[in-house]
Amino acid sequence: MPTTTPTLTARDRALLRAVAAGRCDFTPTRVPDLRVDGRWFCDQARAHALLAAGLLARSGGSPTTATLTGAGRAALDREQERPAA
Repeated sequence: MPTTTPTLTARDRALLRAVAAGRCDFTPTRVPDLRVDGRWFCDQARAHALLAAGLLARSGGSPTTATLTGAGRAALDREQERPAA
């Protein structure tokens, strides 16, 4: 069954850019919560959805660093290539 990339909102794109810049981390819990610049991200449900969709990943440490996956990088690159409306 093929995996589809979810349609990204402006908030999703901003979050992916922040992750790419190394500004985000996850709590080391079963249900990880995301922080941006040390502050709680305002839409934890969406962060969980991007994690479940394979666009974000957790890596090492406590707290765990948020990283873009290859799919996350590709989705962000595709969005940046789209012409402005």
